[in-house]
Amino acid sequence: MTTIAILGLGEAGRLYAQGLAGAGAVVRGYDPHHWLNAPGVAQSADLAEALAGAEVVLSLVSGHAAASVARSALPHVRDGAVYADLNSGSPAMKEEIAEFAAGQGLLMADAAVLAPVARAGHRTPLLVSGTGARALGERLAPFGVPIAVLDAAAGEAARLRLLRSVFMKGLATLVIEGLGAARAAGAEEWLHAQIADELGPEGDALVHRLVEGTHAHAGRRVHEVRAALTEIEATGQPADMTRATLAWLERLAPEGPPPGR
Repeated sequence: MTTIAILGLGEAGRLYAQGLAGAGAVVRGYDPHHWLNAPGVAQSADLAEALAGAEVVLSLVSGHAAASVARSALPHVRDGAVYADLNSGSPAMKEEIAEFAAGQGLLMADAAVLAPVARAGHRTPLLVSGTGARALGERLAPFGVPIAVLDAAAGEAARLRLLRSVFMKGLATLVIEGLGAARAAGAEEWLHAQIADELGPEGDALVHRLVEGTHAHAGRRVHEVRAALTEIEATGQPADMTRATLAWLERLAPEGPPPGR
């Protein structure tokens, strides 16, 4: 049976750990800040112990911690294993982790998560690039993980996910702005229904998901949209909408906008 180590047992890591264990994988977890205590998941307080013998390592920490976690973990990963980084981050960050892995002679997969993990758990679609992309797809497919493999270096999956974020995060903040203005005018329910109708049969649920998810995860999405803005600016294309999306997320984030904003 395939042994999978999961680094980070917050919301996404917990769902991946429980889902993969339920699908038949041998799952080990490591997170010094969260204790999962879930059937089928052997959580260790020692990083090396959690990684010992794992054929797949999934990093589900946070974008700002991903590189440092990889640097700590990779020396303990067995030969032939795949180290997959599922964190939101810039292509440059994914490339940095791929270089760490290559230095250890290991395969690395840049895995872009294409939907909220809270909706589908370990069955959330992934877009994957890097030296370990194909191997990751082969090893996780038996457990129901949908993976689209790109024949490209690490960083390309992250780049495409950021471009997707331009639309998805922009749509969410546009909905929030519109509903806020409609609320002030006493017309929130009417506008909510109008937006939902335009978004199709599941429109009402999607509006709620966009609004609630943005408020709940604004802090994390600030970093994601900043990285997306950098990608757009590097192309020389206008980035007015993404700057506005970033301004909204900074306004909603617990820490608020940076000084001078």
